[in-house]
Amino acid sequence: MTELGIGIGWRPEIAEAVEALSGVDWVEVVAENICADHLPDSLTRLRERGVTVVPHGVSLGLGGADRPDPARLAALGEKAVALGAPLVTEHIAFVRAGGPLTATPLLEAGHLLPVPRTRDALDVLCENVRIAQDALPVPLALENIAALIAWPDEEMTEGQFLAELVERTGVRLLVDVANLHTNHVNRGEDPARALSELPVEAIAYVHVAGGVERDGVWHDTHAHPVPPAVLDILADLTSRVTPPGVLLERDDDFPPAEELARELGAITTAVGVRSARADHVGTTHRHGALPLTPAPRRAPLLIGAGARVSGGVMPGAVVADPAPADAARQHLAVTQASLLSALVAGTPVPEGFDTRRVGVQSRALAAKRAGVVAKVAPELPEILGKDFRPAFLAYARSRPMTGGYRRDALDFAEHLLLAGRPEDPAARQQLTEWWQDRSGSRPPGRATRLVRAARHALVRR
Repeated sequence: MTELGIGIGWRPEIAEAVEALSGVDWVEVVAENICADHLPDSLTRLRERGVTVVPHGVSLGLGGADRPDPARLAALGEKAVALGAPLVTEHIAFVRAGGPLTATPLLEAGHLLPVPRTRDALDVLCENVRIAQDALPVPLALENIAALIAWPDEEMTEGQFLAELVERTGVRLLVDVANLHTNHVNRGEDPARALSELPVEAIAYVHVAGGVERDGVWHDTHAHPVPPAVLDILADLTSRVTPPGVLLERDDDFPPAEELARELGAITTAVGVRSARADHVGTTHRHGALPLTPAPRRAPLLIGAGARVSGGVMPGAVVADPAPADAARQHLAVTQASLLSALVAGTPVPEGFDTRRVGVQSRALAAKRAGVVAKVAPELPEILGKDFRPAFLAYARSRPMTGGYRRDALDFAEHLLLAGRPEDPAARQQLTEWWQDRSGSRPPGRATRLVRAARHALVRR
């Protein structure tokens, strides 16, 4: 098991601060945000200083009904090689549904959604994980996710589900203690019980992040300070095992470097790490950063039977489970498509789900879409001004994502133009030019509009 130490999530907005933080042993980068053949200069400088960089994927959807996309796996593997990473990480989640298995339009969530903790879903997940492990050039670790909603008729606790996944595939675990806290608030699940059921020897590293509670629902925002309750779960975990690495995540509303340093200091305290070194891999104490040094560790923990290294299987592995029956994939496909359609296309909530929670999740997904589209296409808020957000949220209520966020931005602009908006002629001309410049097309004619209207009607059924 690779010893990582104390790390922080690398994001372009805080790249300079991350480079200046003293005592950061490693960083994690969202894999979909980089290109293997054109790495950001900041990451290149960190690597040259000996800082480990781990790619963290968000789009494989290993918990979905479909088998992993070979192109997505190849891209993730290329980024791991380009970064010289000792492992890659992903999530136990589904991110899209529909398509050939259900003969319905493919829907994208733009978010990590929970997998039902059932035997059939576990069978599908295990096969998908084994496919990914065989395709990747380095070991894979999977993260438990935060959830606003629970599936009806689940058969296992989160800890039991993860333990059996590890036993059957040898996959490593990325334990997110903030997500355990989220599931405690939102679903009444006991973090201590989850930790007691986990195979802690399989932990590759740990995530720590902040969030906020609104109306009794905890939102895993990664935009707020780490709360004491999350640090308490981290301390509980580290009382059971010394994790090879602990990493602070921050994805929005980035604070000054001094605050990032204080959060790292609180994390080191929770895991029993002492601040001692005055310098580390050539960094300096700019911005008042704390010098963070991992305390002496016990012997590194190795995962046992079923563990895979560099895509291969360690001796004694037990990975001969049969592939799940086609019926299991088909059933999972139908249930996930029904839930995702309710979340992003306004169709009825499937039986057994908490209607209020589905509504909360639906609004959260739309708000996230609006925020990400504003980042990937900043011209849209500039053109539309204060009307951007309400217009996008109204659009998102019945227009699900069918591709990535850039495609979403184009579809939103097209939707407005077809409706003769914005009303201001100058703004409408600006939006038309923006859309034409990026789509390479003229605004669609009447026949195309009718086809697209029919497609959206099918999605809503």
